Amino acid sequence: MSERQTLRIEEQPGSVLVATLDRREVANAFDTRTAVDLQRLFSSLATSDDRRRCVVLTGAGDQAFCAGADLKERQGLTDEQWRAQHDTFERMYRSVLDCPIPVLAAVNGAAYAGGLELVLACDFAYASRTARFALTEVALGIMPGGGGTQTLPRAVGERRAKELILGARPFSAEEALAWGVVNKVSEPASLLEETLAAARRIAENAPLSVRQAKKAISAGLQTDLRAGMLLELEAYNSLVGTEDRREGIRAFNEKRKPRFTGR
Repeated sequence: MSERQTLRIEEQPGSVLVATLDRREVANAFDTRTAVDLQRLFSSLATSDDRRRCVVLTGAGDQAFCAGADLKERQGLTDEQWRAQHDTFERMYRSVLDCPIPVLAAVNGAAYAGGLELVLACDFAYASRTARFALTEVALGIMPGGGGTQTLPRAVGERRAKELILGARPFSAEEALAWGVVNKVSEPASLLEETLAAARRIAENAPLSVRQAKKAISAGLQTDLRAGMLLELEAYNSLVGTEDRREGIRAFNEKRKPRFTGR
């Protein structure tokens, strides 16, 4: 008998992909195998010829998005084994952060510890009204190690992030919306469809333009304004010679919807 699939991949109309963490028995916590599967998925999307235009990341069921790393699997690990496993987790997070196409989180329930770090690694997120969030690591003798000390302050500001991380303080979906962790709060029954609608809207646009705009935003935030504007200009100029740029202008002047091909 084959092992149970823990990461479900579903193709959606409009070149949208849905990736669902499916380990409901442990609140969709990721083990080493799931982390490897996520890393392989997002690394595969980095190829320039991949036809997918947007990814939605969510969890199975209506109780949890992801509870972080599976601590039962970590029980009994030596220090060396712990560090080696964490290196696998780190590669997973970086693959999400480095994905050139937009990644949206549909936070269907609790997003704790590494689960919240997954949300923060995405480009933006919608959340169920019942979702809860926390970076609880300092209560367990560790600390956020999937980017949380970097991504949460960038979302909510330094002082709020210190309150949440140092106090291991849970917060609600409404607080997450007010503080900038998520972009929208939805009713549980409509969360996935509303996130998919946002993904389809992105996927309808010129894929090379979307990739370059995402790249310019992400890289520009790591530098000063003038250097960021130079990065933007470089990304802009890379699109001038594309067929999609020509098609977009033709479609505008012909008063029709453009047919973008990613070339």
